[in-house]
Amino acid sequence: MEDETQFREEVRGVCKRYHQAQALHEQGVHVVSTDEKTGIQALERIHPTRPMQPGKVEAVEFEYQRHGTQALIASFEVATGQVICPSIGDTRTEADFVAHIQAAVATDPQGEWVFICDQLNTHKSEGLVRAIAEACGISTDLGEKGKSGILHSMASRATFLQDASHRIRFVYTPKHCSWLNQVEIWFGILTRRLLKRGNFASTAQLKQRILDFIHFFNQTLAKPFRWTYIGKPLQV
Repeated sequence: MEDETQFREEVRGVCKRYHQAQALHEQGVHVVSTDEKTGIQALERIHPTRPMQPGKVEAVEFEYQRHGTQALIASFEVATGQVICPSIGDTRTEADFVAHIQAAVATDPQGEWVFICDQLNTHKSEGLVRAIAEACGISTDLGEKGKSGILHSMASRATFLQDASHRIRFVYTPKHCSWLNQVEIWFGILTRRLLKRGNFASTAQLKQRILDFIHFFNQTLAKPFRWTYIGKPLQV
């Protein structure tokens, strides 16, 4: 980012939400980290894995058959460590993202929501603006995409979505800072515990296994991440 001052301010803004998440949660405000994990492959091993035996390591077949991919949209609640309303399908379009946000909000329709996400264009879309305006009861004329008003440009849409006066609002991480998004840490857990060594005969089986893992995670493993970074430059 060319403006270093703005960059640092955005980083501090994200970290501030993380450190306030527990207190905000007690006030009925949900701070969630949201993103997509795309291209999750349904890989089926040609031969079964041979389990460990005395004096022998586990033998994992290196050849596999591809059965397609799935895209996961997940929201990680910062204060609880729970994964909310995971969306899994063939695509991750603007409509898919809007539907995911609507499903998350539907779990507490009258609550306040702060969604932390990156600056992907689908996170600043016309459909998202319209959905948030409807959910918040905002009757202001939104204008026309590419021509006027709130919908005019990605920048104007982002300004609307970030409005602190809205019950549902967004906070964007700076460009090239995916490491600031806590859900990325959870995606790492998903990869290590399920996907890396998984064996999936179809995309339907892959989808169900991911949903089963999320249910297991929420029931037994979920807890807030200990976020120590406060946005100041790291010392070297």
